[in-house]
Amino acid sequence: MTGSAAATDVAADVRAGRRRAVDVLEGHLAGIEAREPDIHAFNLVLAESARAEAEAIDARVAGGEDPGPLAGVPVVLKDNICTRGVPTTCGSRILEGWRPPYDATVVTRLRVAGAVLLGKTNCDEFAMGSSTENSAFGPTRNPHDPTRVPGGSSGGSAAAVAAGFAPAGLGSDTGGSIRQPASLCGVVGVKPTYGRVSRYGLVAYASSLDQIGPLATTVADAALVLDVIGGHDPADSTSIPDPPAEPLSSVLGRGVEGLRVGVVHELTWDANPDVVARVVAASAALESAGAKVEEVAVPAASYALSAYYLIAPAEASSNLARYDGVRYGLRVDGPDVDAMFSATRTAGFGAEVKRRIMLGTYALSAGYYDAYYGQAQRVRTLLIRDFEAAFDRFDVLLSPTSPTTAFPLGAKADDPLAMYLMDVATIPANMAGIPAMSVPYGRGDDGLPVGVQILAPALGEAAMFRVAAVLEASR
Repeated sequence: MTGSAAATDVAADVRAGRRRAVDVLEGHLAGIEAREPDIHAFNLVLAESARAEAEAIDARVAGGEDPGPLAGVPVVLKDNICTRGVPTTCGSRILEGWRPPYDATVVTRLRVAGAVLLGKTNCDEFAMGSSTENSAFGPTRNPHDPTRVPGGSSGGSAAAVAAGFAPAGLGSDTGGSIRQPASLCGVVGVKPTYGRVSRYGLVAYASSLDQIGPLATTVADAALVLDVIGGHDPADSTSIPDPPAEPLSSVLGRGVEGLRVGVVHELTWDANPDVVARVVAASAALESAGAKVEEVAVPAASYALSAYYLIAPAEASSNLARYDGVRYGLRVDGPDVDAMFSATRTAGFGAEVKRRIMLGTYALSAGYYDAYYGQAQRVRTLLIRDFEAAFDRFDVLLSPTSPTTAFPLGAKADDPLAMYLMDVATIPANMAGIPAMSVPYGRGDDGLPVGVQILAPALGEAAMFRVAAVLEASR
């Protein structure tokens, strides 16, 4: 489906002088010009600044320098990741005109590694959604079938990679917002261990759940990007001080001989039959490669969705209080401050963001805190314990990423519960803080991509990527 060369190949060619970064970029810009009107993956294409970055990389190569492991690789950024002097909208009208005064840590690390920043991609407003239909700038469409959604909330980045607009991109994952669109668009998507990648410069939705990660065409590309953006960051108080030093790119050829793989019953049984069939096929492929595969129960996973939709909106209620028309972004004037606050937030926020703010505010309100938010946190603790018990027996876990393939645009727009259920298999990893990734593994009965999800214990990305590489090779 994609017309983009792998990031590892592009970088190797540019570093060796076999290809010019400028030529690589122009090829991708031509692809964007041809298909972007039909897909709407971008909120902003940074063509001129990207050309300047590519020219600078070519000059460094000509001068005998090594620009870095992502030399000349075009990379797209979800539009909730701050870029200095470049509009960052979060898919919302309320940030109209805002240009961050700083780069996110992941952006700085991409630049240092030689990547070319190609543009800001569309997303559900403030990352709240599972279809990229909630953006104030219109929906993104799935490159495999433009009548269908790309998933969300990182649907713009997933669609851009799937369409060949860029070899790799960054998204954010609060309840599946990297993995679910990766599954629906047929690309690789990774949510790292909470704290492995700095959140500095990521506009917050739910701070205890948010994590930045890569979307890519191949497992090797995802490993390369995660190696670049990961690592401790003093600017993020939740950053892990000493993450594993071994590059993930170095573990991909080790195979799965002897690895113990558990297929999570609670995350699998309710998926569509054609999706379950792909998980069964993936399990068989891992067994053939030498892994030991069994079913496993993670009982609290059945309650993760309900608990998430109390915890995440509660944190959103707090995080989004700052958008008041006073400091930055949209302001709608009123006769007094209260009227200005109300008018600004009414005009600036979309329906789904308002829904979650109200839900979160209610869950935190006096008299209801213990019954709702407190109870949800207790469920979260049970989930963490259940995963710990599962990982005592298994090295990695397996499940569907999404219960279905990509659904038609508008099909779930008026049914929030049906939309929320699209994240039923991805939310548990965020609640527990563990890494998880989606790997494309065939197609459903409708011919659309299906992703298989691999979960690992905290900082267990190495085993997760070993499994992913075997699945990718067995497709």
